[in-house]
Amino acid sequence: MPCPELWFDPARILIAGRWLPADETLPAEDPSTGAPLARIARGSAGDIDAAVTAARAAAAGDWGRTAPADRGRVLARLGRLVADRAEAMARIEAADVGKPLSQARADALALARYCEFYGGAADKLMGQTIPYPADHTVYTLREPHGVTGHVVPWNYPMQIIGRSVGAALAAGNACVLKPAEEASLTALAFARLAQEAGLPPGALNVVPGLGPEAGAALAAHPGVDHLSFTGSVGVGVQIQAAAAANIVPVTLELGGKSPQIVFADADLDRALPFLVRAGIQNAGQTCSAASRILVQRAVLDQVTDRMAAAYRALRLGRAMDDPDVGPLISARQRAMVQGFLDLAPDAVLARAPLPADLPPGGHYLAPALLGGLGPDHSLAQDEIFGPVQVILPFDTEDEALAIANGTAYGLVAAVWTADGARQMRMARHLRAGQVFLNSYGAGGGVELPFGGTGRSGHGREKGFEALYGFTRLKTVAAWHG
Repeated sequence: MPCPELWFDPARILIAGRWLPADETLPAEDPSTGAPLARIARGSAGDIDAAVTAARAAAAGDWGRTAPADRGRVLARLGRLVADRAEAMARIEAADVGKPLSQARADALALARYCEFYGGAADKLMGQTIPYPADHTVYTLREPHGVTGHVVPWNYPMQIIGRSVGAALAAGNACVLKPAEEASLTALAFARLAQEAGLPPGALNVVPGLGPEAGAALAAHPGVDHLSFTGSVGVGVQIQAAAAANIVPVTLELGGKSPQIVFADADLDRALPFLVRAGIQNAGQTCSAASRILVQRAVLDQVTDRMAAAYRALRLGRAMDDPDVGPLISARQRAMVQGFLDLAPDAVLARAPLPADLPPGGHYLAPALLGGLGPDHSLAQDEIFGPVQVILPFDTEDEALAIANGTAYGLVAAVWTADGARQMRMARHLRAGQVFLNSYGAGGGVELPFGGTGRSGHGREKGFEALYGFTRLKTVAAWHG
């Protein structure tokens, strides 16, 4: 039955300020039960074209002529509206994604905070003057690209919309958003609130649909001036190739195989909750999940025993019951994760219990802690995107660095040690876009630039760095004799 929290028609497309019916629709499923949740629009290439046209008109018209301070006020109002509806937004996200309710609530408040942050930053995106010979005055301007395309995944819709669309709007761009077909409902709710906040028609257009249809059309559209994509490496390659044909810049936030490195002098009482939580949050369906736990051999048994006990105490359940771990997003995702586990069944050290009363149609998988594998094993190299962590021993600092940097990814890393000099050395030499010392933020923090290296992508989101990415720099050199 339809999700009771919806205050909008989920089967519509937003183009130029109008909510239009789609020619076809797609089912939205509750991952906790497998039951139908709603039907969403199956946007077409024609819908994408209309949305880009509307965004172009807004960028050249009302939104493009809006003063930065006034853009900021719209975003600030939007943030307040999201905060006011945070509980409803969280319940929609929990039902649509299968995310435990407390995690969905945190995401709703993060979306509100993104709007607040970028609302406050909109009139502070400044150029600079450049010292030059006395007969010239030289300065730079930061200008919006124009039309930005946003392909958002299903695992953190609200957070990624906030850090992507929020920054693009603050910089003065008009946006076309293609949410994931598995989780489009909070994107539509956000668009409704954006209209209520006073965002003019065409500044934000939302076209749900399938990736190979609506997503591919957006990536290849010649009217898009910048693309932002978060998702798998394979799709990221396709997005970048499509954008290359139009010479369009792309921000890619892709996969990860992020390590937490535990030295023998670490505060284990502080570290242990982070070690586990950063791997099983959102059922491990997090690009910055800490899926590799590197442990110095002197404390290997102690860390392994404590993590195993923590795994056996995890609570699985329906998203709305707010367990530690909810279901995976789909039957397909569950099968993929199980396929990884089948590669090394003897490596399982501990698993969380599966309650007998779980809905039979839900996509549940017991979180698994693995050990006894080498750092080159597929389970220690490939992104699993499920609640699976691998413990890998090391002896020396150099060995820890070699293992940590020994994958194709480089998104997030953490170092647990009381040695301040070691903290600095490790932070400098780890190949990662973010490094946490005696903590693990899992990419958290609206203000903290976020992005990776290697197969984790390029470009930065969050903080002011995102605003720089959503603008282009112009140099003005005036000769005045």
